[in-house]
Amino acid sequence: MADGNMPAPSRRAFLIAGLAAGGGLLLNLKLPASAVAAGGVLNVFVEIMPDETVVIRAKNPEVGQGVKTSLPQIIAEELDADWSKVRIEMARVDTAAFGRQSAGGSTSTPMNWDPHRRMGAAARSMLVAAAAKDWGVSPTDCVTEPGVVVHKASGRKATYGSLAAKAAAITVPDLSTLPLKDAKTYRIVGQPIGGVDNPKIVTGQPLFGIDTRLPGMLYATFEKCPVFGGTVKSADLDAAKAVKGVKHAFIVEPNSAPDGLAGGVAVVADSWWAARKGREQLNIVWDEGKWADQSTDGFAAKAKEFWTQAPHKTERSDGDFDTAIKGAAKVVEAEYSYPFLAHTPLEPQNCTAHFKDGKVEIWAPTQLPDPGRQLTARVLGLPPEAVTVHMIRGGGGFGRRLMNDYMVEAAWIAKVVGVPVQLIWTREDDVRHDFYRPGGFHKFTGGVDKAGKLIAWRDHFVTFGEGEGYSRSAAMEPAQFPADCAPNYKIDVSKVPLGMPTGWLRAPSSNALGFVIQGFMDEMAQAAGKDPLQFRLDVLASRVPPPPPPAPANPPPPGAFQPPAYNNARTIAVLKRVAERAKWGRKTPKGTGLGIAFYFSHMGYFAHVVEASVADDGAVKVHKVWAVGDVGRQIVNPSGARNQVEGSILDGLAQALYQKITLENGRVVQGNFDEFPLMRMADIPEIDVEFLITDNHPTGLGEPALPPVIPALCGAIFAATGKRVRSLPIDTELLKA
Repeated sequence: MADGNMPAPSRRAFLIAGLAAGGGLLLNLKLPASAVAAGGVLNVFVEIMPDETVVIRAKNPEVGQGVKTSLPQIIAEELDADWSKVRIEMARVDTAAFGRQSAGGSTSTPMNWDPHRRMGAAARSMLVAAAAKDWGVSPTDCVTEPGVVVHKASGRKATYGSLAAKAAAITVPDLSTLPLKDAKTYRIVGQPIGGVDNPKIVTGQPLFGIDTRLPGMLYATFEKCPVFGGTVKSADLDAAKAVKGVKHAFIVEPNSAPDGLAGGVAVVADSWWAARKGREQLNIVWDEGKWADQSTDGFAAKAKEFWTQAPHKTERSDGDFDTAIKGAAKVVEAEYSYPFLAHTPLEPQNCTAHFKDGKVEIWAPTQLPDPGRQLTARVLGLPPEAVTVHMIRGGGGFGRRLMNDYMVEAAWIAKVVGVPVQLIWTREDDVRHDFYRPGGFHKFTGGVDKAGKLIAWRDHFVTFGEGEGYSRSAAMEPAQFPADCAPNYKIDVSKVPLGMPTGWLRAPSSNALGFVIQGFMDEMAQAAGKDPLQFRLDVLASRVPPPPPPAPANPPPPGAFQPPAYNNARTIAVLKRVAERAKWGRKTPKGTGLGIAFYFSHMGYFAHVVEASVADDGAVKVHKVWAVGDVGRQIVNPSGARNQVEGSILDGLAQALYQKITLENGRVVQGNFDEFPLMRMADIPEIDVEFLITDNHPTGLGEPALPPVIPALCGAIFAATGKRVRSLPIDTELLKA
């Protein structure tokens, strides 16, 4: 149940005020001195202009998760702004001014919910105080309407724009004392507001990283060794330069910085097509390095070998598994596996860079702009202040743009050629040089007693890493369900060294572990002779919570966001509700079945029911998915929230039905969407989404809805065919009648 991807705590802040360039109110959200040393200041979020325009800056990268709209909604609500007069701008990359700026881990809402509300409330308080001073009345006798301060007794009104300059001179209130709105009065938060960039997206206007244009800009491609870690022996640079339009072709030596600059050959031209055609003439000879013998088949064989041996390490051992399994009424053993996966955002990796006078300016669709700035500075040998990064909207990310290798490549190429350069990867580059979701292998052994109660659970997990270290995103938290529910619970781990780079993919770890853990839970339910839903409820009801952890040596400041602890009752509630919505237990037509699963991931609780059918030729059709989630007391933007849940479900279904990355001779086999398919419109099922509103801190929605859909689909397939799915993607040959 534990996820391990929790955000760092936020910090209490206070406001300072000043005049904007046009004479309006400029609000700076600042941290107290005790917090500045830990994280800097948050700065310049809101400007209220004399013409009534309210400028709100969205501080986090936008890669389709909707935060460019939802975070400003929070500020605008407490400000009591007129949304029609709000203009949203992307903030500059400046963690000293804005604090943590990232898109990942479903953290934007939980980290910013309270600070953004208080910032809006402080601005409203100052505007009220300015009006009250003008009128010679008490601020308590004044209220606000959208964009207007009103004196209740006399009916006098003053617009925010007319008050902005005067409000800048008002003493900033103590944020901790500010009254916040009752959710019942919300006008903006809780409304299904379309994304602020939607008009540009649907009309094809320039918006994304790949749309960046600079005067005198050239275009670049960069070819890297197909075997990870390989380097260039030789390349026909003259042949590339002979292609019309090609200006430069040169070898790039690898840099030792982690996730930094790989070795390869850059081709730069006056058009991207010319750069690509020049690249085709390079005839590169590679030194493939030490990982050229790795393969998917080799990994699977190694897992089989490890399962016959003692594990490399036992991560957790509760009770006495060996004794309990010997005394079990029924014992189940099963081997599960899942493949490596690529991220494949529709916009391939790209970055525009301009190196001049010892400084580099970068325009990048990145999920971690400041770490990218720091990495670029290290690789280029520059001080961090010599690197400027502009956040550009990304055409999808899903965790891929947490890594900034493409940013470093563009900056390096721009430094060599001395003019602005836009680096664009091909789709094949994107698929074959990803930071992949790691594959994994699990051998489960479980036992139930005569009453059908789960008494023993063991997982020998074969994953990737060396020594005490794991490949990125390849570890498993030992507190995964059914930890604390099975009295005899054991997690063993063995590791295979890996040359492939790995990284975080939407719902890291959970996207794979949900499949295997919930899948084996279905098998245990069958052994117990129980309905899959009832068995899960029984197991959850038996949970004995672990003792609370000791108090931290350096506790966070008062008012800081604390990641909520797992709550068993919330899991049970979403399970029961999704079963109710889907009419769980109803009779389905022959060849059609229902499956159910749940997962706690990234602070969110989700349960899904899938209805699917299997044809005689093994073809799987998903008819409907019911999803019920609990992410706290407030859905900031229902339109964006539903978008995230639906997108997560479609991602999960694509992973289950189609997707795998395989390795042969150290090379990724797949290269484009014909070999790594996405969901097609014709295959998309009906999706029913409901949120349970509970009295808990609002949390994020980018990831927690993905993990349950894969095991729920596999459960539906079993109900339809009697055949278990233990390996992904689903092999329809095994499902034939």
